[in-house]
Amino acid sequence: MRKRSWTTTWGQHVQEHYTTYVFTVVLFVMGVVFGAIVVNSLSFSQKQDLYYYLTNFFGQVSAGHIASAHDVWKESFLQNLKYIGLMWILAMSLVGLPLILILLFLKGLVVGFTVGFLVNQMGWNGFLLAFVSVVPQNIILVPIFIMMAAVSISFSLKMIRHQFVKRTSEPIFRAMLRYTFVMLSFSIALVFASSLEAYVSPLLMKEVVELIEK
Repeated sequence: MRKRSWTTTWGQHVQEHYTTYVFTVVLFVMGVVFGAIVVNSLSFSQKQDLYYYLTNFFGQVSAGHIASAHDVWKESFLQNLKYIGLMWILAMSLVGLPLILILLFLKGLVVGFTVGFLVNQMGWNGFLLAFVSVVPQNIILVPIFIMMAAVSISFSLKMIRHQFVKRTSEPIFRAMLRYTFVMLSFSIALVFASSLEAYVSPLLMKEVVELIEK
């Protein structure tokens, strides 16, 4: 019953803020596309330097000389948790809305640049490496980041309306508590994304690197 209530509430939120969700998806995709375009704007020396560090990293992966899975998980989770915390703070402020949009765009840019660079430098092998190193955790992270941004934008707009335009029907403190609860729920989901990045991606990367080297 509780699960149905949560699903119903979330569905109503998506319906009420449909344009916000569409906008966040489009903004993220624009970031991905822009990140891929940035790869082509790099100079030859910049690409060579990045490729040098990249090959060294994959060499360490192949040799098993990488950080422990626990350390990778901890670093990944803390970084994602900081991202959620920053978005929460920005939504609570009255001037954070543009920065929320920038954060989402930058997330897309990083994904697009990473995949674009690997494909640009290594072709089909780069695509395979991008697939095993970027896709597993981002299957969870990308939807979470998009939903976080949409919820944060909606709450930020509610704060602005409450402060400058008109009083909302719902007490603002109750809205703040609900928004905080939603963000905490997203942080729990990040545990699974960080686990994929720490325990699954390195194994897949090692297999692909060894396959390429044969």
